[in-house]
Amino acid sequence: MMSNHTDSNEMSRRTQHIQSETEQTETHTDKTDASAKTRKTLRQKESDSLQVSHPSSRKERKKQKKKQKEEKRKNKRPIRRIIPIWLRILIVLLLIAVALISGLAVGYGVIGDGVVKDVLNWETWQHIRDIVNKE
Repeated sequence: MMSNHTDSNEMSRRTQHIQSETEQTETHTDKTDASAKTRKTLRQKESDSLQVSHPSSRKERKKQKKKQKEEKRKNKRPIRRIIPIWLRILIVLLLIAVALISGLAVGYGVIGDGVVKDVLNWETWQHIRDIVNKE
């Protein structure tokens, strides 16, 4: 009878051991499932935010393209110009005037054997105009 009692004690210990292992496994599985679900939802959120849907119709593609342009325009940093546009225009006009005067000086003074300072006199240009018009 003693062996019967020992067998039953051993069986109950084994049953308890199996039950505890099962509980541990379930707890571990629950934790694993929870973390797996969390990872899955995080991945899904990331993919949703990064995913570019492929529109099926032409109108949808146009809408999406327009929306992307608006977002790009909103995110665009304003340009800070070192030299303002009005100053650039003024500089270009001054450079054109300098190029014109220097070209006239080289043409009249160096090539035409005249005095370079005479390029800036009004009488010189009046005389050239008279020669061209033969007055």
